[in-house]
Amino acid sequence: MIKAGIVGITGYVGEELARILVQHHQVEIKTITSKSYAEQKYNDIYNNFNGIFQATCEEEDLEKMANDLDVIFLALPHGIASKKINKNILDKVKVIDLGADYRLNDKDIYEQWYQTEHCSSELLGEAVYGLSEIKREDIKHSRLVANPGCYTTCSILSLYPLLKEDLISRNSIIIDAKSGVSGAGRALNIGTHYTECNESLKAYKLLSHRHTPEIEQELSIAAGEDISLVFTPHLIPMNRGLLTTSYAILNQDISYNDILDVYKKYYEKEFFVRIAKEGIHPETRWVKGSNFFDVGFTIDERTGRIIIIGCIDNLIKGAAGQAVQNMNIMFELDEKLGISHVPIFPA
Repeated sequence: MIKAGIVGITGYVGEELARILVQHHQVEIKTITSKSYAEQKYNDIYNNFNGIFQATCEEEDLEKMANDLDVIFLALPHGIASKKINKNILDKVKVIDLGADYRLNDKDIYEQWYQTEHCSSELLGEAVYGLSEIKREDIKHSRLVANPGCYTTCSILSLYPLLKEDLISRNSIIIDAKSGVSGAGRALNIGTHYTECNESLKAYKLLSHRHTPEIEQELSIAAGEDISLVFTPHLIPMNRGLLTTSYAILNQDISYNDILDVYKKYYEKEFFVRIAKEGIHPETRWVKGSNFFDVGFTIDERTGRIIIIGCIDNLIKGAAGQAVQNMNIMFELDEKLGISHVPIFPA
């Protein structure tokens, strides 16, 4: 059994991690920590765990956890993990960081976009970007995985095959993204109060969303050269789910079936990637509660553009589910363990 600990278990992502790992027959959750709910029973905080998982939240002690556990999941806001993780801890335990501190390769870019100091930049070269379908071989041998953000997971998987095959103009990309309110986290925020966001749709953080450099970094690696793109996120008045609509100019006159073959080349053997049939456009309701990424595309022959639709559950494939997928890879388990359930509907 893999002995696991979750730091920051009382946020939405931490709760999803607990829900998945409680049902994972190769994992035992040994330690859970929460700064706000120390000494409280977890099933008193989240009553959906009543009679299922009754552990008590502890004060965080990473050194002790590193000595006692096989893997630590950090479900913390940005700017915290880099102050806590060091080579001594990594010599003892594998770490999967669900925050942003190890996703960007460049310390200066991180500090520019996140407006905080990175305190363990010596680990940036070691950390593996944990997009499972693309970085699998590196993840297998890693002891520090940077779990991707939700917007980035959907955006990168949508566009990666097209850039790898040089099928789209690299500086023509526009990503229009929409996420449910759970993506903003559990902390109180006036913008996510029911009466502030219900019956409304808004764009936010135009030209300044912190997932932008993450998307550009990984797609630049795919393209083999630096690219820049336009990324605009929107808040949708629903609990969970994320959909991206990406636009790009095609480099050549190419048929639907030719592009379909490209997507199949990269994803046909990927259990968690589902390519939609022609004329069917992915919807968030078909991935809710699951670790699946659905993708479909349409060619606009009139303008020479391609439109790619991708969608995920932002809390699962966009966070906790992908973290467990990465854990399975790191420990050489069946990648689908604990996360292969069918999406829930209706929900």
